[in-house]
Amino acid sequence: MQQRQPETQQTAELLIERARAMVPILAERAGRAEREAMVPAETIADFQKAGFFRVLQPKRYGGYEMSPDVFYTIQMALAEGCMSSAWVYGVVAVHNWQLALFDERAQEEVWGRDSSVLTSSTYMPVGKVKEVDGGFRFSGHWGFSSGSEHCEWVLLGGLVPPKNGETAPEYRTFLLPRKDYRIVRNWDVLGLKGTGSHDIVVEDVFVPEYRTHKAKDGFMCDSPGNKVNTAPLYRLPFAQIFVRAVSTSSIGALQGAINQFLDSAPARVSTNTGQKTSEDTGAQLACADAQAAVDEMKTILMRNFGVMMEAAREGNALPIKTRVQYRYHSAAVAERCASHVSRLLRYCGGRGIYLSNPMTRVFLDVHAARSHVANNIDPFARNYGGVMLGRDNTDFFI
Repeated sequence: MQQRQPETQQTAELLIERARAMVPILAERAGRAEREAMVPAETIADFQKAGFFRVLQPKRYGGYEMSPDVFYTIQMALAEGCMSSAWVYGVVAVHNWQLALFDERAQEEVWGRDSSVLTSSTYMPVGKVKEVDGGFRFSGHWGFSSGSEHCEWVLLGGLVPPKNGETAPEYRTFLLPRKDYRIVRNWDVLGLKGTGSHDIVVEDVFVPEYRTHKAKDGFMCDSPGNKVNTAPLYRLPFAQIFVRAVSTSSIGALQGAINQFLDSAPARVSTNTGQKTSEDTGAQLACADAQAAVDEMKTILMRNFGVMMEAAREGNALPIKTRVQYRYHSAAVAERCASHVSRLLRYCGGRGIYLSNPMTRVFLDVHAARSHVANNIDPFARNYGGVMLGRDNTDFFI
């Protein structure tokens, strides 16, 4: 097919500048996003107009095929204004990267008429799968499909039953159009309220073989879509891209909390002690430690993807030990950010318990992010430590 180029040439600097310019706008809309349990439609329109969703999208369909560091820098900037909006951006936009790994026929179905179409997901392996001629009959009920109301397609997890002597089922992602599923609007949570991560229900529909993606292909960095999307970007391990999409917004949200604290703390005086917050050594340490943590997490993020991109460009496989290490780095983000936000909130005094305090929203959002299975640090820390000590890797989503 003929390559479809974007109307204007985008640069990383321009896209990041646009994201930073949106921070006050997203902060202003954050309350509405919470009340309506969805990112406002105009925010999604703004993201589309700015070109954010095209960062990881193939050039064949009007995308920019930029490196992951651009994508995650945009996400972190957006999170300084509204973590729910940044979360939805990260989760929805990263699907344009995974769709590039699908069979070319699936890509054409999604983007052939409109390359701006969006896709949501929920990768929980709960789909009921029955193999039939040409594909599968597919059913199930999934939770946590962020931004689903803004999307026309969905990616759903399911296990294909073993056959031909196989002992374990095969995990795949199934791609379905909007007509084949329904959204159960039931998102009522303590944090990330604006993500609208509602349930998805599918009732016995047909999914052709070419609209599925095997997890093992993503692990091996050798998927059907690599035949047409040949850029090194699409030779990165699927897990490494995805897990960062659900952890990186926490870094930006923590930076936003630091910014809010620095804006308000100098004028705050304790009504009990008469001490200025700016003179409180505990507050000073909390600020310094939080900013140092943000800088460190950003540096590790960029370093890791720099290493992965270089390996992809050279055609080298990323060592399992390195994958395990990078998986741990991602899982540690939400836990670290939650700790620092909690510490900053403590030095807000009594105002820290009011829901009207913008830092309270960050506190709740980051703690909600920590509950995502990909951000549960314990199993990934144990696996990383075990591999360091010479034991076998036990995680294959790396």
